[in-house]
Amino acid sequence: MKPFRTEIRNSPKEQTLKIYLSEVSLNEELREKLEKITGIRRVEIQKSISRNRVAENLTVYKEDREDINVVKENTAAFLSTFFDS
Repeated sequence: MKPFRTEIRNSPKEQTLKIYLSEVSLNEELREKLEKITGIRRVEIQKSISRNRVAENLTVYKEDREDINVVKENTAAFLSTFFDS
C-alpha cells in the first residue's frame, strides 16, 4: 500500500487538495510541515466521510493566486521525499 494518495477536489468556494495517509498518526506532524510549503495557505485535519478510505485526511487550502496542480505536484514531491527518508 502506498504511504499517501492525493486528490484535487472542487467545491463551490475553492479548489482543495485532499491527502490520504496510510498512517494517520502522522497527520499532525505532516500538517505542520505542509503549511511551510510555498503556495499553501492552510492545512486542516478532517474526518473522511467517504467509503474505503482512512478515517481522517489532510485538506490543503492553496494561496489565492496559486495553481492547484502546482500545489499538488509540490506537495506530492515533498511527501515522496518524506516517506523515502
